[in-house]
Amino acid sequence: MTGLSGAAPPARAGSAFTDSSGINIFIAAHRALSEAGGWLRLAAPCESVMRTISIVGLDAVIDCRETLRQALTI
Repeated sequence: MTGLSGAAPPARAGSAFTDSSGINIFIAAHRALSEAGGWLRLAAPCESVMRTISIVGLDAVIDCRETLRQALTI
């Protein structure tokens, strides 16, 4: 489903934890969206999720923002 601008609506997961499975999902989503001409931004990931993302270097590939408003601003 896409919004008026053609972008998919934001998804809310609310996860306080991620492991290698979650990281792999982020990577797969990023690849699929990039190939389709889209983008993926994470909005307000909690500290533990952001720490994992940073440790594996995914924050260099996927844009992470502190708030949903920031993530939706192009």
